[in-house]
Amino acid sequence: MFLKFYGLREQPFGVTPDPRFLYLSPGHREALASLYYGIESGRGFMALIAKPGTGKTTLLFHLLEKFRADARVAFLFQTQCDSREFMRFLLADLGCETYEHDFVRMHDEFNKLLLQECRAGKRFIIVVDEAQNLDASVLETIRLLSDFETPRAKLLQIILAGQPELADKLARRNLSQLRQRISLLSGLSPLSVEESSHYVDHRLRIAGYSGSALFDPAAMHAITHFTEGIPRNINNFCFNALSLGCALGEKVIGLSVVQEVISDLDITKHVTEVPSVAVPHYEDLAPAVNGEFPPSSAVRSAPAGKPTLAPTEARSYMQQVALQLRDWKHNVNGPKL
Repeated sequence: MFLKFYGLREQPFGVTPDPRFLYLSPGHREALASLYYGIESGRGFMALIAKPGTGKTTLLFHLLEKFRADARVAFLFQTQCDSREFMRFLLADLGCETYEHDFVRMHDEFNKLLLQECRAGKRFIIVVDEAQNLDASVLETIRLLSDFETPRAKLLQIILAGQPELADKLARRNLSQLRQRISLLSGLSPLSVEESSHYVDHRLRIAGYSGSALFDPAAMHAITHFTEGIPRNINNFCFNALSLGCALGEKVIGLSVVQEVISDLDITKHVTEVPSVAVPHYEDLAPAVNGEFPPSSAVRSAPAGKPTLAPTEARSYMQQVALQLRDWKHNVNGPKL
């Protein structure tokens, strides 16, 4: 392990969403403030949409920590389910394990919990992560949950968090009622080179590092480009870079180490399947001459038993087709006088 070599107390680039390591870029800070304000103001429905690996789950854990003392919280990850299963997951996360399969009774049980927390003066927050996987019928069930309210306030605060596909789903006509209830919509963007550098330094400091910059500027630029500024990708890359740097005895990670890691992580060199293109029939390619297509013998057909060709083969094949069609057309029309 490289921890001792670089003077670290713990792993700075772990794979779990630990709120201690949360780096608040300007975009993350804005999203956090928006969601916090939405809950404080009792807006009811909110959404957080971002690409995978940008830190949605870590941000949500950090947000809920601020309300842990005065709110009842449910955090759901199981989103590939029907409405009945969703209600069972929800009640189970709230500590009400039930084997009741009747949807109406589970709905009533949830209503009792909601009113109980309301009388105690506590907020009730539901966060649904990976919400892009939810079926439209389950999203409609969640919308109906939000109907619990008093004349002055919403009793339930719901945050739907997911990938950009969630926005596509919410834009559908059959979900217009749900979309109209979403009062706050936040997003997260990939990190810039400067933000990526601050992100890496932040995680290293939390893990106990106290020296000068561990990654030089050229290395950080290359890392940001390769990882597309996605925090999860940056974590994975830096773990590999520090592992290699330790093995090579490099106290500062430079461009040479980064380039070697890029080569190691390049998944394309392990791909064995070569993309191919379908070979169209000549009638789809050649124009008719005098209302007729050339006989099939005039154009070489694709090799027997080989319905597709690799790109280079296809290019060569199409060139042969063009030449043969030109010769055939010349023979049919005869020389011009």
